[in-house]
Amino acid sequence: MEIISGKDPELWRIAQKRAKFKKHVFTYVVINIFFWLIWLLTGDYGAWGGIPWPVWPMVGWGIGLAFSYFDAYQNPKSTLANKEYEKLKKQQGNE
Repeated sequence: MEIISGKDPELWRIAQKRAKFKKHVFTYVVINIFFWLIWLLTGDYGAWGGIPWPVWPMVGWGIGLAFSYFDAYQNPKSTLANKEYEKLKKQQGNE
């Protein structure tokens, strides 16, 4: 990821992740609408035990999208390494 001078590198990294997530959501919606239109136009309603086939790519891709959301929006500043560092720092101060 590129860093632009004059910007906080951490905030810039978070902003890039969030922008990337928003692009993925848009692509997810457009492609899944396309899948559902194909399903509707082909009339393949009885296959897969009555479950429309576009459900499967939606679910699989949706799981990946959920991980991307958590990476971009849920606690983006505190990484596992930062948490461990703070924990060790507290432990060292108590001794």
